[in-house]
Amino acid sequence: MTTETKINDCVIIGSGPAGYTAAIYAARAGMKPIIFTGIEPGGQLMITTDVENYPGYPKGIMGPQMMDDFKIQAERFGTEIIYEVISEVDFTSEIKKLKTESGKEILSHSVIIATGASAKWLGLETETKLMNKGVSACAVCDGFFFKGQEVIVVGAGDTAAEEATYLAKLCPKVHLLVRRDEMRASKIMQDRVNKTENIEIHWDTSTIEILGESEVTGAKVVNNKTGETSIINATGFFVAIGHKPNTSIFKGILDMDDLGYLITKPDSTKTNIEGVFASGDAQDRIYRQAVTAAGTGCMAALEAERLLSEKGII
Repeated sequence: MTTETKINDCVIIGSGPAGYTAAIYAARAGMKPIIFTGIEPGGQLMITTDVENYPGYPKGIMGPQMMDDFKIQAERFGTEIIYEVISEVDFTSEIKKLKTESGKEILSHSVIIATGASAKWLGLETETKLMNKGVSACAVCDGFFFKGQEVIVVGAGDTAAEEATYLAKLCPKVHLLVRRDEMRASKIMQDRVNKTENIEIHWDTSTIEILGESEVTGAKVVNNKTGETSIINATGFFVAIGHKPNTSIFKGILDMDDLGYLITKPDSTKTNIEGVFASGDAQDRIYRQAVTAAGTGCMAALEAERLLSEKGII
């Protein structure tokens, strides 16, 4: 392993809206930030087609183009972007140590975590084939495109209940596919689903295949108790079986909840370790939107700048 003797002011792990926004603010503050992009440069927006709910893009924008705009803006102010994965961290001393997959050790006075979260998928071949062609993991992001159309939601927890009730305001019929004969969602969320007349719950139902060639036309499903198969016609297929925060390398080091989301101090991005800040979907289990991720990226950079300024480092 090679160790860089240079101590950076700020290293950012992750390159979605949170990471790039943190970089923009940190760079403008003279902190010369370095971004390590991780295995998915740009994050979840790289697999998103039309983004219509981010301010400043009145005509909408493709997710990858939006992330390229963020990247260009971060580089404009002097951010160094390294296309590599951070595989290990050591936050035991004031100078933070990070190890890359290639074996290089990076030193930094502050670290901003923006590793995001990844949607959980069913693992169907047709799910991948029809991604962004009717298959989505975010009703708030993509629901508008299915206004006035029938859609399918898969899941049984609070996420699925929220997605189904949200879509029910836009769509004449929402088919909610639940694998067992009961839901895992909280009672209040189940009550909302049950009281929404245009949500039809399909109990004991699993998806065999998502139908369609160039866009979703429906799904072939099976009743897990009877073995009977049927087809549900729909133009949208929303997978709502949860997200997994990309925080495994921080386990046992940083405080996190039972799902792995990093815990930050109230009204702050500060973690339990001084000099380490968490932003974006890695610490947000509620909103999970590009605009909220960018906001916490801004907060993390401002807090890192304040800390380093108080210590006389910058």
